Amino acid sequence: LLLENIRFDPRETSKVAEERQALAAELAALADVYVSDGFGVVHRNQASVTDVARLLPCAAGRLVHKEASVFGGIMAEPARPFVVILGGSKVSDKLGVIGNLISRVDRLLVGGGMAYTFLAAQGHGVGTSLLEADQIDTVRGFITQAQERGVELLLPVDFVIADAFAPDAATQVVDADAIPDGWMGLDIGPRTRELFASRIADAGTVVWNGPMGVFEMEAFAAGTLAVARAMADSSAMTVIGGGDSAAAVRILDVDENAFSHISTGGGASLEFLEGKDLPGLTVLEENA
Repeated sequence: LLLENIRFDPRETSKVAEERQALAAELAALADVYVSDGFGVVHRNQASVTDVARLLPCAAGRLVHKEASVFGGIMAEPARPFVVILGGSKVSDKLGVIGNLISRVDRLLVGGGMAYTFLAAQGHGVGTSLLEADQIDTVRGFITQAQERGVELLLPVDFVIADAFAPDAATQVVDADAIPDGWMGLDIGPRTRELFASRIADAGTVVWNGPMGVFEMEAFAAGTLAVARAMADSSAMTVIGGGDSAAAVRILDVDENAFSHISTGGGASLEFLEGKDLPGLTVLEENA
């Protein structure tokens, strides 16, 4: 029996438990057992994710089991050196991940739009690059923690910058501390690509979440491609945490089979790395 997209029913995502439970009861009446195999939603408390599992015999599907095993293994006993690569646009999206992993990793490589807040925290100008000024103090705290814990925190040493956010914008490569006013960083530069690749090459475990630049535009895709290729060439346990990183691998035509694991859940994988309990997994453990 194939049902329509469950989110057409507002009870699926309702914040009112009784409304979710009413939908769950209707779904449970259609089945004898419940198998959860959508890792991309296990971080959500929704009718079809958590409430049905309380009404029927339940189990994890093969995909969910594999995802949980991979991320559980990484968090428990990663092969070392343990390298985490974080990118994407906003450092605020990764605060929980950084906070949870900074005591666990050996190296933390930071690129993408979030890198400019780190640069600003070190006192560098970032031009018109993406900047979360309200996170500067938090980032300074992470830099201090990394130093105190002996974690190698690597920031870009150069950038590809542009005079506009456009595929045909004028570009140049500058050192990280030399972004001029009116210009924005849109990708890590060639020296940073080599630096990051060298820190990936001898790793035991590499986890990557977030692109290094605006990979959708060819002029700013080289950094993301360099990280993907370095991971693909590595003999380490290599995990891509879903979302834009997984999309980039496919768009940039890097062999997916070269990675140990490409997650199907960007949000779920992030919350796993943050150390949060995922409701859709917890309910399976409680009711299995």
